[in-house]
Amino acid sequence: MALPLPSGLVPTEVAFLCEMEMITIVPRQRLESIPMLSGKTPALRPPRRADLPLWLALLLKKQRRANIVPPPWLLAQSLEAIVKTETDVRLQAFSEPPPPPMRSDGRGTARPYATTTTTGRGGRNEDTKELILAPPFLPSCTQDAPSGYLPYHWLEIAETLLAHAADDIPNAPDVRALLRDLQEVRAAKMRSSTQHLEGGGGVLSLRGVGAMELSESRGFVLGVVDGVRKLGASIEASRREEEQERGDDGGDSDDDMEF
Repeated sequence: MALPLPSGLVPTEVAFLCEMEMITIVPRQRLESIPMLSGKTPALRPPRRADLPLWLALLLKKQRRANIVPPPWLLAQSLEAIVKTETDVRLQAFSEPPPPPMRSDGRGTARPYATTTTTGRGGRNEDTKELILAPPFLPSCTQDAPSGYLPYHWLEIAETLLAHAADDIPNAPDVRALLRDLQEVRAAKMRSSTQHLEGGGGVLSLRGVGAMELSESRGFVLGVVDGVRKLGASIEASRREEEQERGDDGGDSDDDMEF
């Protein structure tokens, strides 16, 4: 008999999905392009940097054929700023997610990363419909990622890089300590944010929460929501019983008045 599957993604599944995130490497050997289902990988030419999926970057790292460039948000200075924001500035809410990435159009103008440019009448460039991109289709973990912002898969990527490429991360012990502090602060915020659900009319804001945090906190939050729902149902049932008893008492008093 098959056991019922838990709702949502479990942490191991989230860690597997984060391996699709693109990350920057510095190749140590030449490697031709590899055809894959998602397209061809860039040809590796040392010391030119290239962006590869995390799983492929880890494979090359284990084979000593490449070094991994940590994303800017994983540096100690950036993590210190994020921890300060979480503890001193945004006491109740989580830190802001990364802003939409921009790219240069070759003329000194920055445009949204997902906007495609076409040539219209008169040879003028016109912006077409902007696509809504989400991880892992955003360069949130490459060398071009903004510092001071945590991407969607920040926790699992940080743990993976510290486990398999700690020698490529400057001040790895300090980074581990800052990540531990950051995880504890955000976990406490997640637990305290469920107080807004008391009474059944609150809204829980999850803006800036990462994938692993959602997976680990899903059981706790769903338990709180279920408890609040049951409590509200019992209160409503008791209120209806009281109203019915009052109605019955009122009917009996009217009958006594007629006699």
